[in-house]
Amino acid sequence: MIVALTAEAENDLESIAEYIARDSVTTALNVVQDLREKCLALADAPRGYPLVPRYEHHGIRRRPFGSYLIFYRVGSKAIEVVHILQVPAIMSRCCFRKDEGGRTPSRGINSV
Repeated sequence: MIVALTAEAENDLESIAEYIARDSVTTALNVVQDLREKCLALADAPRGYPLVPRYEHHGIRRRPFGSYLIFYRVGSKAIEVVHILQVPAIMSRCCFRKDEGGRTPSRGINSV
């Protein structure tokens, strides 16, 4: 099965590389290469990773790799990688709201 990265996934990889390259260009290149390899490896077991809760109806699955999540869907002819995001970034932006004092309330959890 073919694995294709969407424009959004390619942009995610570019952002990841730019961020890591601030400290090390070599590390940035290695991380992006590893992420691409993990994306391509989805062809070996397309349904081997769980569906994302609340996005099951879109067929979105997630494959963890280190501190990253690869979000993808399985089509009839191809696997489409839709996003590649770092877990800490997901958690800080999407899941926990801060109150006015900058604290994370115990009931301030939103779903991704």
